[in-house]
Amino acid sequence: MPTLLLVRHGRSTANTAGVLAGWTPGVDLDDTGREQAAGLVGRLSGLPLAHAVSSPLERCRQTLAPLLAARPELGDPAVDERLGECKYGDWTGRPLRELAEEPLWRTVQNQPSAAAFPGGESLRDLSHRTVEAVREWDAKVAAEHGEDALWIACSHGDVIKAVVADALGLHLDHFQRISVEPCSVTAIRYTAHRPFLLRLGDTGGLAALAPKAERPEVPAGDAVVGGTG
Repeated sequence: MPTLLLVRHGRSTANTAGVLAGWTPGVDLDDTGREQAAGLVGRLSGLPLAHAVSSPLERCRQTLAPLLAARPELGDPAVDERLGECKYGDWTGRPLRELAEEPLWRTVQNQPSAAAFPGGESLRDLSHRTVEAVREWDAKVAAEHGEDALWIACSHGDVIKAVVADALGLHLDHFQRISVEPCSVTAIRYTAHRPFLLRLGDTGGLAALAPKAERPEVPAGDAVVGGTG
């Protein structure tokens, strides 16, 4: 039952400017984003990471760079385009303030499952490709590193929200209720029966995510009735 640590990239120049970056090349971390990325090293200290995967976009690879420099045993991250940002098509590069006036904006907010970006992809397609990617990688990590492995993937806000919605069994139309801040960590443990959401948008310490022995009175993959205290 590996645990996935989903990291949203640190704050980017597009975040600061209030524009929708999408797949625009050359969008880097800003000064705050670089500080957030450097801080990720300490936040994950003591966690035995087995594998790293990244969106191909610069801001994600820059977010992982300090961690990978401190953990040379991880090598270069695997790059998976399925974890890349939503393809926003004609909306790419436009100010969010301007996009909020578009009729499609209300659909994106209130019924994401019906939203398809002109010249881009639908949020349904985003959900399908990203969920497929993380589940495939999780199975691969389990096969290569064992059921207790921790692995990390750096991606984007809408990607992480879609993966969390799937893990919680939420309809895609509810995914806008989920919030993940820049350089936050969301932890999901997949089991044969169900995923467990362990952290959502955590910006603090993460030592409690270190692997623990299974509770002998509870079958593997089952939730503890009455809580975990």
